[in-house]
Amino acid sequence: MPLRTSVTARQERLGTELRRMREAAGITARDTAKALGTDPAKVSHFESGRMGVSEERLRRLAAFYECGDADLIDALSAITYEQRGQGWWEEYREVLPLRSLDLAELEQHAFGLRQFEVIHIPGLLQTEDCALAVFAYTVPELPVSEIEPRLAYRMRRQAVLDRQPELPYDVVIHEAALRTKVGSTKVARAQLDHILAVSERDNVTMRAVPFGVEGFAGSGYAMLHACGPVPRLDTIQLDAAHDSVFLDTRPQLDKYRAIFEKVAAASLPADESRDFVYRIAQEL
Repeated sequence: MPLRTSVTARQERLGTELRRMREAAGITARDTAKALGTDPAKVSHFESGRMGVSEERLRRLAAFYECGDADLIDALSAITYEQRGQGWWEEYREVLPLRSLDLAELEQHAFGLRQFEVIHIPGLLQTEDCALAVFAYTVPELPVSEIEPRLAYRMRRQAVLDRQPELPYDVVIHEAALRTKVGSTKVARAQLDHILAVSERDNVTMRAVPFGVEGFAGSGYAMLHACGPVPRLDTIQLDAAHDSVFLDTRPQLDKYRAIFEKVAAASLPADESRDFVYRIAQEL
């Protein structure tokens, strides 16, 4: 089997979980290779995601590592059947950065999304005009030929909120993002109206953090928490100037879960948040 020239975040995560499983069992890659009748280099390729793993081989490895977490093993087994080209985002593989595609894949396979934004309206809630204004700030400046596919891609990502079964989406937005005029006043008002409309959906919980809330110190922690089929397979996505960053170690997950709970506790209840957003829209 040839090595993959590029590895998706989920392929990499499958390999990472195999490595963590092996290390937890105190077994070397060499001993694993002997058990599989192969060489340590191939084990390394499995664990880096550069080479695919079948469900049969994954379950053999889990048994060899004496992993008794049946839910985790079943969840990882499901990933072994995912092949490149199956997701709609693959249409953009030659156009957009690979991490952008990984984000859509992450959202598509999530069992729930929790998000906190401080400066920007979350991409899943942006109107087309707002997204277009955001792309205008990209450094270096993007040519029209690159803006168009990025805009189409962002709008298409939003369909994840319409999927069946419904995807729970719990989003907290700071007042700074709600008041920032990305584009014209007309664009900003339409954006707030759109947030209010989406917040009425049964699967969406939108809450706001006002400037005036006391004791709030979470403004530096914008994040997306994608819930996996089991908590161990949760992922935290952070935006950086250079690219998206994905975090999945246990300490990282525990940290950002706790941060989100603190942020949510500081936010207004959902009904009050909608009234708050409505008042900001009326002030524009």
